[in-house]
Amino acid sequence: MPVLSASKLSLTYGNSLIYSGISLDVPDKARIGMVGPNGAGKTSLIRMVIGDLEPDSGKIYLPENIKIGYVPQIAPPSTEETLRAEIKTAFSRLTDLELQIDNCLKQLPNSSTEDKRLYETEYASLVEEYETLGGYSYLNALDRMVTGIGLSQETLDTPIRLASGGERTRAALAKALLSNPDFLILDEPTNYLDLKGLSWLERLLNHYTSAFLVVSHDRHFLDKVVTNIWELDHEKLNVYSGNYSKYRVQKGEQTLWQKRSYERQQDFIAREEAFIRRYKAGQRAAEAKGRAKRLDRLELVEDLDKDPEININGISINRTSQTILQTENLKVGFSTGPGVRELMDVPDIKLKRGSRTAIIGDNGSGKTSFLQTILGTLPELNGTITMDSKVELGYFCQQSDPGPEEASVYESLLDAKNIPLDEVRPYLARFLFRGDDVFQTVRELSGGERSRLALARLLITQPNFLVMDEPTTHLDIATREALEQVLLTYDGTILFVSHDRHLLSLLAQQIWMIDNGNLKVFEGTFDELDIEHKEDTNKPSQITKIKYRNNPASPKRTPPKPKTAELEKEINQLESRLEEIELQLAEDSELLTVESISRLGKEHVEIAKSLEGKWIEWAT
Repeated sequence: MPVLSASKLSLTYGNSLIYSGISLDVPDKARIGMVGPNGAGKTSLIRMVIGDLEPDSGKIYLPENIKIGYVPQIAPPSTEETLRAEIKTAFSRLTDLELQIDNCLKQLPNSSTEDKRLYETEYASLVEEYETLGGYSYLNALDRMVTGIGLSQETLDTPIRLASGGERTRAALAKALLSNPDFLILDEPTNYLDLKGLSWLERLLNHYTSAFLVVSHDRHFLDKVVTNIWELDHEKLNVYSGNYSKYRVQKGEQTLWQKRSYERQQDFIAREEAFIRRYKAGQRAAEAKGRAKRLDRLELVEDLDKDPEININGISINRTSQTILQTENLKVGFSTGPGVRELMDVPDIKLKRGSRTAIIGDNGSGKTSFLQTILGTLPELNGTITMDSKVELGYFCQQSDPGPEEASVYESLLDAKNIPLDEVRPYLARFLFRGDDVFQTVRELSGGERSRLALARLLITQPNFLVMDEPTTHLDIATREALEQVLLTYDGTILFVSHDRHLLSLLAQQIWMIDNGNLKVFEGTFDELDIEHKEDTNKPSQITKIKYRNNPASPKRTPPKPKTAELEKEINQLESRLEEIELQLAEDSELLTVESISRLGKEHVEIAKSLEGKWIEWAT
């Protein structure tokens, strides 16, 4: 039975048709990723599903008592409560039971014999329900959840109205996941997660047993977690099986087939029209008339023009020295009233001309502060940063300035740099602003268009050192790909912060990692770093073993003397199984799979006892 169905949904905003005639089904345990350009109506479709928005026509069918968990892109600052209190509302029934149990305990000492029996009965019933719902473990589950999602204990005590958009969104994500809904809907959940948080969310969703729908522009994330793609574009919903990469293959094949069908149809139309023109007044006029009627009834195949691409070839930059930036004894941090907060020690590093370097690290590790120190907007706590005198710096982020809101695209470019008027439109065309697009005001532009204009304004100044802070956040896939194209053909030096693994894999030639207050340099690509990290994590972890070791007999020991091969084989098998259980327990603890943790814990104790017996038998 599907957890949701919809039939012939239509929606308009003003005179603009968003989509019409959309029908859909969400099967039980579905793993759906929804993609489409910004403005296609993805969030509006979600709002209709959860009942926040009425469609102009069509119906949505939901089973009775279905529980939907929804995490918006940015959760509103709705109350005076703290983030911790808001997340804890996922366990509202358990907290209600705690109050009722406490009330029973208070009433028992002073109650009459008859009332005492009633309170004892009520108490037993409440405790039984409390235990069944996981009352003795839910706070541990909450702690593991907020740790995985990247919220510190300090942040959890922040009032919601004072929390950042990212903190509110991560709190909403934690609450939704802890509430264990029948249908989970996540609207761009990766925007505020660091690399560790992304990996954690991927593991959780891969073990998630209910249906979920995730809107995302993170191609790597979609490849990892979904098995179906909904593409919302040009007023239609197209459904594809497989993850994002498979969708792109199917979409490419479909586009190629349609292009060829269009060309064949155009050839057919041209031949028919030539025949009609030749014979419309001759002996074959009746046949020509019949062919004309057939053409009138012909269902035309839509022409799919190739998507235009950004072109920055020919944008020149001035050459710098071989080393454009170097640090010495650098410490990064900021003042906190009477004292200072040190974020990191930076080794003496040199940034070479033409290099492309990525900075990665957990949320709050100081990535942006490090960039601000390089840019000169945050003073060094200690040490020096030396930048080549020939450097012409350009800074790009999601808040980069697209120009005055009331200015046209044309005027905004001139505001950045006064170039000859006959060069403005050709330059803007390189960034996909063509025809009347150049007369739109900045206020009218979509998020992706604003980013393209900000990039055009930046590059017209011809920087030879480009510094970027999370440049792809909130961009749709088409705009991300356009940005990637620009950066791959850029001749200058790039230093950027990002958690977009596709961008990291495509662009970075070396990695600067911020970890535990230190910046470490990895001389290699992100993929090479990822492979090295996986090799390390696949090795048995002593920390993991200690965490789940219940018996001192579990470590492997050097045999004191030779024994039978059969007994040694049994010992090896038991030890291998213990390692498997310990690794699985570590993963299940992060994923909150309580039943599996209980089962594996019991098996671990039994095997550890059995192994101890085998070692005693072996030694005697």
